Amino acid sequence: MIRLNCFFQANEGCAAEALEAAKALTKASLEQEGCIAYDVFASATRPGVLLICETWKDEATLAAHSNSAPFAKYVEIINRAGKMKIEKFDF
Repeated sequence: MIRLNCFFQANEGCAAEALEAAKALTKASLEQEGCIAYDVFASATRPGVLLICETWKDEATLAAHSNSAPFAKYVEIINRAGKMKIEKFDF
């Protein structure tokens, strides 16, 4: 399995837009084959900070996700709204 932790910091005034896109991406991703878990968390102490946690069955299902239309649509919005750092773990 593969776990991605995606840490996000919104640009000023873009937090709500980023959160809505992250929620939509989460909903779409949970319907994709090979998705074990997918969730988005908003920081209670740091405005505009999100954590998206993803768990995928294997590299093939993660690749399919990364090439999907919902991924392209919502990640474009998220990337415009701030900066993201991704950590990847195989287990």
